[in-house]
Amino acid sequence: MAKYTFVVLTNPTSGKEAEYNKWYNEQHIPDVLNVPGFVAAQRFRLADAQMGDENPHRYLALYEIETADLAGALKELKARVGTADMVMSDAIDLKGVGAHIFTPVAEKVQAKDVLRPRRAA
Repeated sequence: MAKYTFVVLTNPTSGKEAEYNKWYNEQHIPDVLNVPGFVAAQRFRLADAQMGDENPHRYLALYEIETADLAGALKELKARVGTADMVMSDAIDLKGVGAHIFTPVAEKVQAKDVLRPRRAA
């Protein structure tokens, strides 16, 4: 079965951040994980320290998908949006959502496996 990572970048509606986080954690993630093929999820908030200044999204959700039919899983996800199976909230700013699916091109590499002395300049 193929594995994918679904990357979703979002922001709350102005003035509704607490409602957005409650909805996302307690309602939305369980709704998404009830879609066949979606097996795990984790959310992140933008950290204070960044490499650059351009950060249009303050929140990130990573969903793990395991399926032999990615198109079918996505079709089912889309079919549920806005229904009783996937209640949406006005606390999420839907205009600026970024959502992309990635497939691995290499195995995960651990730092402990590649540690070496710094190279001379």
